[in-house]
Amino acid sequence: MAAAACDDAVEQLARLVDKEEEPLKKTFENVHQGYPTETLVRFLKAREFNVNKAHKMLVDSLNWRVQNEIDSILEKPIIPVDLYRSIRETQLVGLSGYSNEGIPVFAVGVGLSTYDKASVNYYVQSHIQINEYRDRIILPMVTKKFGRPISTCIKVLDMTGLKLSALNQMKIVTAISTVDDLNYPEKTETYYIVNAPYIFSACWKVVKPLLQERTRKKVHVLRGCGRDELLKIMDQSSLPHFCREGSGSSKHSPRDPDNCFSLEHPFHQEVYRFIKEQARNQELIKQESLHVNIPEQDPEDAKIVEVIQAEFHKLGEQNGSANGNAKE
Repeated sequence: MAAAACDDAVEQLARLVDKEEEPLKKTFENVHQGYPTETLVRFLKAREFNVNKAHKMLVDSLNWRVQNEIDSILEKPIIPVDLYRSIRETQLVGLSGYSNEGIPVFAVGVGLSTYDKASVNYYVQSHIQINEYRDRIILPMVTKKFGRPISTCIKVLDMTGLKLSALNQMKIVTAISTVDDLNYPEKTETYYIVNAPYIFSACWKVVKPLLQERTRKKVHVLRGCGRDELLKIMDQSSLPHFCREGSGSSKHSPRDPDNCFSLEHPFHQEVYRFIKEQARNQELIKQESLHVNIPEQDPEDAKIVEVIQAEFHKLGEQNGSANGNAKE
């Protein structure tokens, strides 16, 4: 899109947002963190620069934040450390470091994630807390350090251990991805896929044509653990532990501080301490009050999930097993 047309779309969307009620404008400040234009561009990109669709998406997101008290989610009483540890050891998400340009690098252990130690509500709450900590603490910090707006991150997705049984986790994965797609659009600059087994390659061939070109361009499937390629954009210390030579997700103890999924890792220690401090004067609340409403999934994303599920079933039938116990 030409720069002039982009600027015009941003101005139109800004005028529409300015007409919204005060609660929505207030939560928008927490979203943009002093950089409203960059935030408006993110929502416009997510809706192919259709101003009306981007406005609806943004307003829906702001209403979701108000209704679910997302602005105060970093002040929610922290869950018990043992439960938090269980979530970290099964959800497998962590900050491994920063790129050479200061962009945060998040590692995601897709293949070995199990999501079986806590309620869905806790997983969703924990995921949103990390999103908000990224957007309100980490990104403003690196923006100040580098003297330019940094509003995105890089994600390195480790497919080690991916099995057909991952289909059983599709519900919670879909819930989390829907929260991200509709409320944190365009926050990931690049996805790097590493340690991809056959099952991923087979699904990727089917799913890739269904993705928008903008999304396809973000996804890079690297050879093996991706170490050599990733070292072109980050130093050794920022590599996720599963990308280091002779390493892998399964070769690191969940209590190893070098494991960026571990509660012992500095990032998770900082997040836990921060939320605990913010919540110090808050009353403890019951588990059911931690529930966050999951927005309705975008129809196009729902179609992609259906295709993935169908492909998983097909692979299962080809392997003579529908439950993931066959060779994968």
